[in-house]
Amino acid sequence: MAYADQQMSGNKVVSIVIVAVIHVLIGYLLISGLAISAVKEVVERVTTVDIEEPPPPEEPDEPPPPPEEVTAPPPPVAPPPPISIAPAPPQIQTQSEIPPPAPPALLIPPPAPVAPPAPPPPSLARGPTTRGERRWAARIQENYPSRALREEIEGTVGVRVTVTADGRATGCSVTSSSGSSILDDAACRGMERYARFNPALNDAGDPTTGSYSTRITYRLN
Repeated sequence: MAYADQQMSGNKVVSIVIVAVIHVLIGYLLISGLAISAVKEVVERVTTVDIEEPPPPEEPDEPPPPPEEVTAPPPPVAPPPPISIAPAPPQIQTQSEIPPPAPPALLIPPPAPVAPPAPPPPSLARGPTTRGERRWAARIQENYPSRALREEIEGTVGVRVTVTADGRATGCSVTSSSGSSILDDAACRGMERYARFNPALNDAGDPTTGSYSTRITYRLN
């Protein structure tokens, strides 16, 4: 029993101490809280001053904005003229000795224009022409072939001869036959024997060979 009583008395003492500590804390908190509130009231009374601010002045009416000035476009700016910088002047070389003057230049006249070639002289060329044709033509017909006379053969023979530079006929050929070889052969023999010509001429007028054609008619009287 004595041990139990001692334990219970010890617990009571601890409880009482705890309660006392709690009351002390609560009291301290209450005192400190009241002191803080009192200090706040004093500060508010000292520092709080009602200052009435005057009403702000009325702002004057804003003047209308000035009219926009019409500015002319800036004048065109011409580029500056190019600056020509003259090159450095050539250096002047001085000579102690003056060279002799150069000989005068020889002026060679231009060659005379070439004269155009002279036109060629007119051509003198021509073909052969007959000479004494009536006489030698009659002699050819007088030599009528005897066989053709007996057989009474008539006809016309076309012949062509080469006329030499001395006017003689040679190289006779029949160009159109009479139908009788007797008359054809007689016509060529007569031309080469009796025909005479003025010879043909070349461009310079010199005699040359040519050709001549004709027709010989054999007719019985």
